[in-house]
Amino acid sequence: MADPEAARSMEGKVCLVTGATVGIGLVTALELARQGARVIGVGRSPERCAEAARQIREQTGTSTVEFLVADLSSQAEVRRLAGQVKAATDRLDVLVNNAGLIRLEREVTVDGLEMTFALNHLAYFLLTNLLLNTLKASAPARIVSVASAAHQGCKINFDDLQGETKYSPWRAYQQSKLANILFTRELARRLEGTGVTANALHPGYVRTQIFRAEGFQGWLLRRAAELFAITPEEGAQTSIYLATSPDVEGQTGQYFVRRKPASSSPESQDEATARKLWEVSARLTGLSPS
Repeated sequence: MADPEAARSMEGKVCLVTGATVGIGLVTALELARQGARVIGVGRSPERCAEAARQIREQTGTSTVEFLVADLSSQAEVRRLAGQVKAATDRLDVLVNNAGLIRLEREVTVDGLEMTFALNHLAYFLLTNLLLNTLKASAPARIVSVASAAHQGCKINFDDLQGETKYSPWRAYQQSKLANILFTRELARRLEGTGVTANALHPGYVRTQIFRAEGFQGWLLRRAAELFAITPEEGAQTSIYLATSPDVEGQTGQYFVRRKPASSSPESQDEATARKLWEVSARLTGLSPS
């Protein structure tokens, strides 16, 4: 749970949390609300959004929480969501990019893109860029992106970015998490001097709905999570820390583990790869590379 000394420290701030109906996203949204922030949560299911809002209001006693429904694997939905956020508020102090999944079989989105890459990376990229002007106008502001230590030992395969030639669920997940860190580093570089910071994090091996795959493999992943994973409450602590703590004011372009800066892989620190990924991501989402 959040530090008692931080109670109400987010009073007057507006925070957007994706994937906020379950797991570490829900815990993050709840703690931001507990600290006084106006929280806008995002989820795919209207029913789960309503239930998450009810839980947060009940546990925090606040009424400043609302949920928006969006399937972030769809770029049209991401654009609609960004429009709704800008219509609902003229400021955004914190954006927590949290929604993610693993698909054991290759699937494509409505945009014809591989699902894991589209949701875990391109949704972060597109939503963040669409909200950048609002974040800049609210500076100092923070962008927090949930990555993973799973990025270790992986490279971005630009020749088969969509897994069309060869698909491995674990490799697709690794690549998407590496993309989160590369995106964060390039974003931080581009935001220098704006008062907006961008940091990524590894939450730990967390028992969450990311293991919702079907079949025996899905059951095996969920069983392993039950036996070895940490709780969502534990896993959310670094997200909450990066969103709220004065200790990280002004720190940007870093990768955090257990609320401390940590070394990410050499591949995640390659500036040329980060720039190339940005350009490719911009093309895939219809944005200008600049």
